[in-house]
Amino acid sequence: MKNNSNVSVNNDDKEFQKYFHKLLNERIHKYFQEHNLSPKGNKELYIKAILLLMSYFVPYIVLLFANVSTPVFYGLWVLMGLGMAGVGMGVMHDGNHGSFSKYDFMNRMAGFTMFLLSGNVITWKIQHNILHHTYTNVYGKDEDVDTGGLIRLHPEQKWRPIYRLQPLYAPLLYGLLTLNWLLIKDFVQLYRYHKEGLLKQAGTTYRKELLILIITKLVNYFVFLILPFVLIDRVWYEILTGILVMHFTAGITLSFIFQMAHVMPDVKQIADLSSKEKIWSIHQLATTANFARKNKILTWYLGGLNFQIEHHLFPHISHIHYPEISEIVKQTAEEFNIKYMEYKRFSRALVEHFRYLIYLSKQTS
Repeated sequence: MKNNSNVSVNNDDKEFQKYFHKLLNERIHKYFQEHNLSPKGNKELYIKAILLLMSYFVPYIVLLFANVSTPVFYGLWVLMGLGMAGVGMGVMHDGNHGSFSKYDFMNRMAGFTMFLLSGNVITWKIQHNILHHTYTNVYGKDEDVDTGGLIRLHPEQKWRPIYRLQPLYAPLLYGLLTLNWLLIKDFVQLYRYHKEGLLKQAGTTYRKELLILIITKLVNYFVFLILPFVLIDRVWYEILTGILVMHFTAGITLSFIFQMAHVMPDVKQIADLSSKEKIWSIHQLATTANFARKNKILTWYLGGLNFQIEHHLFPHISHIHYPEISEIVKQTAEEFNIKYMEYKRFSRALVEHFRYLIYLSKQTS
């Protein structure tokens, strides 16, 4: 493996960046060849998917058919929320990137678990796969860092007095993520993507996707909203509180994991397309951070989303390979004097995210 650590070249030079991109891809390709591995998921991931789905459905079945104490009752809703988030990160995410399996039908099945998260597949794919992965942290383009003005997550976003309080209220809004999908966002977003021509670009139609959206929402409302009130022997407000606890647990988990990769003081926030890095891989490294790479338990539960650099560089590769290929990415970046941003501990990344929320809450930022 060629060592470029002593090469004295300006790493802002476009040709140099192109060489980095080419060499990195060659090294990753070589890794899979030498180890006779498919870059897609394998039996290990399939078993994990079953366990995560069980962590979502088993607590729900217990809630529907067993009489439990009040602490256990709410604890099961929390477990459901963690299971929901786990399915989103460890199953749905790979599926909708086409990396869950080498078989397309298995990718589609894994991707369809988005409906279990109260979301919608096509709107998620457009927002995340197309807009976020293409325009990472570009103001006005990357909708993954757009909260509709409720939270200031980008320095280009116009400051408002309410943002002084965002370090306090942001976590509460983070917890509403899946509820927003369930009730409002998917309907509004689908219509907007239709008007913007993004559905057509994705090879589908508004009529087809609206029908899918309505059917899946009705099924979700019946299974996860109506059935609990019919089958659980508790007063209505306890059941409603449990459902809200589940969604809040899932929402705050998913939101924090995403924000800790992109809304951080040490990653680049892009003002507009003219400021975007010309070489795609350089842009991804500049706008993304990893955290807790050595924490195997966290990596398992988060579906490798603590390896966001590797995910952004190689979204077609399953997250089960991220710990290994991250060493190649880091070494290559260091050889080219390109910043590889990572936080050693989860707690450090969490603190830094709050620090950045505080920074953005100030009018001078």
